[in-house]
Amino acid sequence: MPHNIAVLGSTGSIGTQTLDIISQFPDRFRAVVLAAGSNVDMLIRQATKHRPAIAIIADERKYSALKEALSPLGIETACGEQALADAMERPDFDTVVTATVGYSGLLPTIRAIKAGKQIALANKETLVVAGELVTRMLRDSASEVIPVDSEHSAIYQCLKGEDTATVKKLIITASGGPFRTWTREETARVTAAQALNHPRWHMGAKITIDSATMLNKAFEIIEARWLFDVAPEKIEAVVHPQSIVHSMVEFVDGAVKAQLGIPDMHLPIRYALGDASRLPSEERPLSLSDYTSLTFEKPDAEKFPCLTLAPRALTDGGNTACIINAANEVAVATFLRGAISFHGIYDTITDALDRISFIPTPTLDDYVATHHATIEYCKRKIEQ
Repeated sequence: MPHNIAVLGSTGSIGTQTLDIISQFPDRFRAVVLAAGSNVDMLIRQATKHRPAIAIIADERKYSALKEALSPLGIETACGEQALADAMERPDFDTVVTATVGYSGLLPTIRAIKAGKQIALANKETLVVAGELVTRMLRDSASEVIPVDSEHSAIYQCLKGEDTATVKKLIITASGGPFRTWTREETARVTAAQALNHPRWHMGAKITIDSATMLNKAFEIIEARWLFDVAPEKIEAVVHPQSIVHSMVEFVDGAVKAQLGIPDMHLPIRYALGDASRLPSEERPLSLSDYTSLTFEKPDAEKFPCLTLAPRALTDGGNTACIINAANEVAVATFLRGAISFHGIYDTITDALDRISFIPTPTLDDYVATHHATIEYCKRKIEQ
């Protein structure tokens, strides 16, 4: 019997690759729920091909087009954030791939945890925003999280069969993005087009900009702290421009385990969909003879100050990371339309940290309120 899957963010980079894998294993997987933000045309094409039980569009303005196209096919349709969250409690699927962008992944993931679903987590912001709350909920749920981010999947694989008490350090690799060799003065003048030109990975616009600022690495450190229950001081980032080593684990005896592969998200998605098992692949395999050297560098926090936001978030705790994430969402969108500079992304975040009220032990309602208050503040500030 097929493994029934809900794909949240089905029209994005991770979502489309997930559907590629589902197509490759039709006897093993079936897409039961497809959900997208606003790309209704692609969602219609996906639903027409995969015939899910329901297709959901978050943008309510696009709903009439979705319903008109899919109702004749007998596919249920819905719209809005509430419909997406409610769908997580449907009984006709067991695994959800959370591939939405940013804060939008939090509430559906929480509903999926309450429903005891298996979670293939590609939305790192869920644990960035509310890691303490989510991990506490997971302890009382039948849900299990298998990470889809290439770095966290690598760590997850390296920890298989190991006693976590013997872990000395988690080492998260970073490509360094398009500005690894640029000076801070040079990055002050970069354009959105330059920042979107990632040297190794083909990703959505938001995560590509986060890679350029290296805030994505700060987010991955925060996510790793909650995913693997490791103290913050035992997690570090290292720049690895070739993006072949996806992350490493150092153990107390001095051994270091690494997971290697070509820069392609199909591998960690397959691993998560297969419940941490190895599914065969026809993708191009890694050939080490194609690489004359693999290099590693210490990241430069002076050039990329967003890296410093990880220790600040983990030291201060509370709703700090929620503020960082919300401010970054506004800042990245504003940078992409040319209204602030590249350095303005970090400045927007630190300004919000100084202005938004700190809550040491937030509830879910506090996280929601913090997110919206930060969004509103940053938008007002930028428009001044």
